[in-house]
Amino acid sequence: MTERARTNRRVVYETLRRKVLTLALAPGAALSENELAAALGVSRTPVRESLILLAEEGLVQVFPQVGSFVSRVDMQRVADAQFLREAVELAALEDLPETPDADVVAALEANLARQREPGIDLEEFFALDEEFHRGLLELSGHDRAWPTVVSAKGHLDRARRLGLYEANTPEVFAGQHESILSAVVAHDVPLARATMRTHLREVFADIERIRARKPELFASNSGSTPVRRNVVVWE
Repeated sequence: MTERARTNRRVVYETLRRKVLTLALAPGAALSENELAAALGVSRTPVRESLILLAEEGLVQVFPQVGSFVSRVDMQRVADAQFLREAVELAALEDLPETPDADVVAALEANLARQREPGIDLEEFFALDEEFHRGLLELSGHDRAWPTVVSAKGHLDRARRLGLYEANTPEVFAGQHESILSAVVAHDVPLARATMRTHLREVFADIERIRARKPELFASNSGSTPVRRNVVVWE
């Protein structure tokens, strides 16, 4: 494979993965290689290869003689990713130095100020949320663990976005972030851990509310083969 072909496949993969995680391609949506290739201005080959990679991550499902579909949100995968994330982030709080790095704290405070901006775009807030949590790991010297967490939480991130979009405001989440940072700066590790745990587990309550209204967005245990129809996240 030439360098150009590898680059092309990487761009297509990252584009499709981002569309899946941001719900631009909704859980359960049918995927047409021809339509995706036309939309992205590429041949079918990098699209097909990208769908294979996404299937390996559990973000796409391929059914022979039927087609490819965006995976519905899988609660077991959400729980597994949540377990990993909570284990890493709570353990990192135990390694906070007595005097946190002033530059990192300032960056986190600036991040929180941006989270509180009126009318903030929800995707912009999500990006700030990710950077905030990475920054907390940086305070304890464990920011290199963040890419590992990110790579494992595709289903979790979709569930988190569903909760954020349902609330239609990041106010509650921003307030939780402020409480976490306040406890960290005060070096109150037990409070920081308790607040972080509550914050990270918020997604489960969100899921139950959303699943009651839109069960088609979530994986079932029936093992049934999907049909090719449009799936709407919010009406």
